[in-house]
Amino acid sequence: MSKPINSVISKVKSAIVLLALMSPLNAVAQSDGITFHKDIEPILQRSCQNCHRVGGVGPMPLVTYDQVAPFAGLIEYKTGLRDRAGAMPPWYMEKDIGIQDYKNDPSLNDKEILAISTWARNGTPKGDPADAPESLVFDDSLKWTAGEPDLIVRTNSVTKLAGTADWWGEIDRVPVDLEEDRYVKSVEIVEVNDVNNTTGTGRDTVGGRYIFHHMIWSTAELDEDGNRIEESVTGWPVHEVGRNPDIFDPDGGRLLRAGTYIYSDSVHLHSNGQDTTGHLEIGFRFHPAGYEPKYERVTLGLGNGVDISIAGNQNNQELHAYTVLEQHTKFITFEPHLHAPGERMCLEAIWGYSVETLACVGYDHNWVRGYAFEDHAAPLLPKGTIMHIVGYMNNTETNPNVPDPRNWQGSGNRSVTNMFIDLGMRVKMSDEQFHEEMENRRQVLNLSPNDHVIGCPLCGAPLVAPMTGNEEASE
Repeated sequence: MSKPINSVISKVKSAIVLLALMSPLNAVAQSDGITFHKDIEPILQRSCQNCHRVGGVGPMPLVTYDQVAPFAGLIEYKTGLRDRAGAMPPWYMEKDIGIQDYKNDPSLNDKEILAISTWARNGTPKGDPADAPESLVFDDSLKWTAGEPDLIVRTNSVTKLAGTADWWGEIDRVPVDLEEDRYVKSVEIVEVNDVNNTTGTGRDTVGGRYIFHHMIWSTAELDEDGNRIEESVTGWPVHEVGRNPDIFDPDGGRLLRAGTYIYSDSVHLHSNGQDTTGHLEIGFRFHPAGYEPKYERVTLGLGNGVDISIAGNQNNQELHAYTVLEQHTKFITFEPHLHAPGERMCLEAIWGYSVETLACVGYDHNWVRGYAFEDHAAPLLPKGTIMHIVGYMNNTETNPNVPDPRNWQGSGNRSVTNMFIDLGMRVKMSDEQFHEEMENRRQVLNLSPNDHVIGCPLCGAPLVAPMTGNEEASE
């Protein structure tokens, strides 16, 4: 893009900002007397301070007025990105399309984003300390956001030297210290390393202060040569940098077997800018003894690693992938997986004549998110539904994650090559379970014949034209 065009765009953006400041909506906000203690501090407590505090992983504390005010412009910019790479808090679900109810959603609404912008642009007034919410108390010994694990398994330590090339390979097999099989309700992985939380690495890169980019792993029994016994393998969600905990469906826990090992032959390490030694800690939380899952996990191949072709110096390039559900399926999470050029992914369900977007989410290769649907909003899709994902790629200089936008990109493991997958979790249902779950959804949501439920195309059918179970399933 030429410099004259950049200059024009800059002037246009400035004009848009000026018009926004002059708009009636902004005028109302300015007259509201927005202050730090009354309006901004509660937002920071709910969505920012867990990371941005002394001892947290954020690059600066955002607790007191004196800590926050110097960064008001940056906070306005980051929150204003909303659902695109770089946005804070790191939650990229688009709010104007698809399902909107998710677990552990820290995102800001339009009113909160406007309040931050208004406060930043009007001198960051401190306000009356009497309006301040009670200060939060953090326990730095607690590093588990899903709750204290019942079992923690630690991998071996590795050292990544500054300035060295990325590395892929295996880590040591680690035994699972478990005396009896247990069903797992959540798993969370954290990297523990010797990087100083308060100073960081001084390098702005994918992963920031971390050296583990991802680990594809499973648990399994091993033979005498240390190889997996395939009949004993249990797969677990991929660990990726910035990932939130994986919480399984309450009725679909995953089995961790006694006598097994943590096994991975696909670990990706990258330099974070300084010599760093670190390891991963895997935290398992268990269901009570005697728990048996109601639903069985289903592996759905929703992705494309064959036809990825991303041209150089082009924006808004699309990738598509389809699959057909072979059984009734409940979607527990939506988890886009792209690489550096990826900016956005949408999940779509096609049932009969109905084509419905379930979710669209921005993508940030520095923060890999899994979006867990609230129980009453999790898509319930009948067998035969066609699932469709669309990925949007930006391979231009406007994407800061792309080192050289002139390069063509195809499929590959490196961050500068590409993947295109929905790694979300799902469970399969029998006919009886599917009808039972839909009836429960109708009761919970108090549906009428005029209500439409995104992601549940048959939920309203009995309210309009009552059917028997077999007739409904065959539609």
